[in-house]
Amino acid sequence: MALTRFVEDGRLPIDNNWIENQIRPVAIGSNNWLFAGSLRAGQRAAAVMSLIQSAKLNGHDPYAYLKDVLERLPTQKNSRIDELLPHHWTPLTTG
Repeated sequence: MALTRFVEDGRLPIDNNWIENQIRPVAIGSNNWLFAGSLRAGQRAAAVMSLIQSAKLNGHDPYAYLKDVLERLPTQKNSRIDELLPHHWTPLTTG
């Protein structure tokens, strides 16, 4: 039934290429990530990759996002740390 749902509703895509393209980097890199060095290193790598992907999904340039967050992090108040998450982040304007 689920595989033919698109026949009944013309708004549904006939394939899942978009999702496959989104997960391809994870699938390709999974063998490389088996050897992160330690459990803690693997957890840290997963956290950074999650931030990068979340930044992309929120329409941010991942490099600009991480650069800005890492520069602001040392002076950011703990009570306002959620402002640095990708879905709340706005770059600082200079000048």
